[in-house]
Amino acid sequence: MNLSLAALGVLPLADWLAVVTLFAAWAGYARFAKRLAGRRPSILGSTNRVRRQWMWRTTTRENRVVDGVVVQNLSTSPSFFASTTILIIGGLLAALGATEQSIDFVREIPFAARTSALVFDLKLAVLAAIFVYAFFRFTWSMRQYTFGALLVASAPGHDAPWTDAERDAFADRAGRVMGLAAETFNDGLRAYYMAFAAIAWFVSPWACLAATAFVVGVLYQREFHSDVLAVLNEG
Repeated sequence: MNLSLAALGVLPLADWLAVVTLFAAWAGYARFAKRLAGRRPSILGSTNRVRRQWMWRTTTRENRVVDGVVVQNLSTSPSFFASTTILIIGGLLAALGATEQSIDFVREIPFAARTSALVFDLKLAVLAAIFVYAFFRFTWSMRQYTFGALLVASAPGHDAPWTDAERDAFADRAGRVMGLAAETFNDGLRAYYMAFAAIAWFVSPWACLAATAFVVGVLYQREFHSDVLAVLNEG
């Protein structure tokens, strides 16, 4: 009991409120978006429909080089972000090793909260954990695109005796794999968005709360009310 109280006493109440709200909003929005996407158009759902159409048309093409190039290009985005994330994690670990200098830098920011070295290190650790999660999601997205490329390469030739049911089954399976890769990449991007809210925590817990609300609002607008979503659902 005393140990639990000591652990809770590491951070002020406002900081606990900020960090708990940050992760609750992140997890809650992910669950909310997944459920809402089952009832109304979303960016992921609309592009998944296009991915299935793409995989169906792949079965009719004699030359599938273009399809392979498209898969490769899609996998470059998670690859780029994974590489960038490693650099960010390295920078955060370096900052952990130079806490005093980092604190002095943050103190130069107007309205930045004054914290102890331990609290500052905890904030860095939380931020690093977010980027570690993003790294795992980006690398898993890369592997899933590889699985999608294997499916495209293993598909029978366009002149094979495909039945409509076989084409539909292939399009469903391959399109789902591509969709999972895109969904995993989207998880990594959400982590980047939430990292910006975590960065605001270095200013103050109240800034973190405001940034969390702002980020969730931006995510919702882009996934369910963006212009590109309207274009995707035209016709």
